Amino acid sequence: MKAAVVTSYAEPPHYQDFAVPQPRDGEITLDVVAVGLHPRTRSGAAGQHYTSSGKLPMIPGVDGVGRRADGRLVYFVAEDDVIGTMAERVAVDPRRTIELPAGADPARIAAAMNPAMSSWVALRRRVPLRPGQSVLVLGAAGNAGSMAMRIAKLLGAGEVLGAARRPGDGLLALDEVAKAAEVDLVLDYLWGEPAQEAIVAILTDRADRGRELNWVQIGSVAGPTVQLPSAALRSANFRLQGNGQGAVSARAYLSELPALIDEIGRGTIAIAPRPVPLSDVERAWAHQDAPGERTVLIP
Repeated sequence: MKAAVVTSYAEPPHYQDFAVPQPRDGEITLDVVAVGLHPRTRSGAAGQHYTSSGKLPMIPGVDGVGRRADGRLVYFVAEDDVIGTMAERVAVDPRRTIELPAGADPARIAAAMNPAMSSWVALRRRVPLRPGQSVLVLGAAGNAGSMAMRIAKLLGAGEVLGAARRPGDGLLALDEVAKAAEVDLVLDYLWGEPAQEAIVAILTDRADRGRELNWVQIGSVAGPTVQLPSAALRSANFRLQGNGQGAVSARAYLSELPALIDEIGRGTIAIAPRPVPLSDVERAWAHQDAPGERTVLIP
C-alpha cells in the first residue's frame, strides 16, 4: 500500500510503499478515507511527543475516518504510535471505532475530532464542568483553543474568557483582565512562560484564594516546562492536572466521542477541512493552516 512514511525526524514524511498492516487477534482492516494533519500528528512525526517510541520508519497519524468491509464509515483512533493512520489501509481494534451517522462528512469529522476532543473530554471527564462556572482558555487563538471556548459554552459555562500570546513578546492578552483572576477553571493549551506568568498573576489577584481553581494542562505550544514559586501553590486552593493520553483511559475517552460526533454533525462545533491528496503529503507538511482550517489528507 501507499503511505506517508517518516524515515528521519529531520524530514517531512514521504509518500512511498509500505507493507499492508496485518490484523492482530480481534482487529479489523479499514480502507482509510480521511486523516487530519493535527499538531499532535506533527509532534509525533518529529519524535517530540511524550508518547513517542523513537522507532523508525513510522507512519504518522493518530485518528481518521475509514470504511469497513461492509461499507460503513467509522471514526477510528490509532493505538500504535509507529503504524499510524496516514496510509491507504489500517488495522484497528473495533472497540476503537465509532460508526458515523448517515450523511456525515468524512473530511469534516477528520478535521474536527482531534482539536475538539481535548476540551470536550476535559470538561466532561477530567474536571466535569458545573452549570454557570466560568472558564478561561489559554491559547484561544488556535483551532483547539477556539473550539474549547465554544465547547465550554455548549456544556453550560457561564462566562468564557480567552487569552492568546501577543506576537513577538510571548505575553498574554486577556479579554477581560480583571475577571481572569476569578474564573473557576482554566484550559491551558500554551504552558511554558505564558502559563507560568498567568498562574502567578491569577493566584495573586484572586479575591478568595480559598475558592477552588482547577487548571487543566492540555497543550504546550509555548514550552514544555514552567517554574512556579511554592508559596503561590501553598497560598491558594489550586489544583493542577493534565488531560491527554494516559490521564484519561482509552475507554473513557472513546465513550465521550459519539456525542462529540453528533455536535460536529450539527455544526455546533465546526472547522473547515482543507482536503489534500495523501500523495502530496510533503507539500501539505509545509502548509500552515489558517485559523478555522485543518488540512485533511485523502488517500
